[in-house]
Amino acid sequence: MLWFLSIERADLPFESRPGQKTTYRSITIDGEEVEFTEGFTDLHTRVYEETLAGRGFGIDVARPSVELAHRIRNARVSPSPTARHPFLDGLTQRA
Repeated sequence: MLWFLSIERADLPFESRPGQKTTYRSITIDGEEVEFTEGFTDLHTRVYEETLAGRGFGIDVARPSVELAHRIRNARVSPSPTARHPFLDGLTQRA
């Protein structure tokens, strides 16, 4: 599985234009890409609305996600020439 995260508009697989989408979300597993850009626009708002209405997630449900995010954020970066995301080739050429 390869994962690439960027906040740079130049890394979008399409030209960014005013008034059009500015995000792209996909993951490739075993050579198959799953694109899931759409459907996230109001995600945080909906979660907050549900939480304020008393239908939010409890700590028992949220804890594994928080712990995983903590582990990822604090993980040691270990570059591997055999597990290199294709986007990185383009980045090194732009730099």
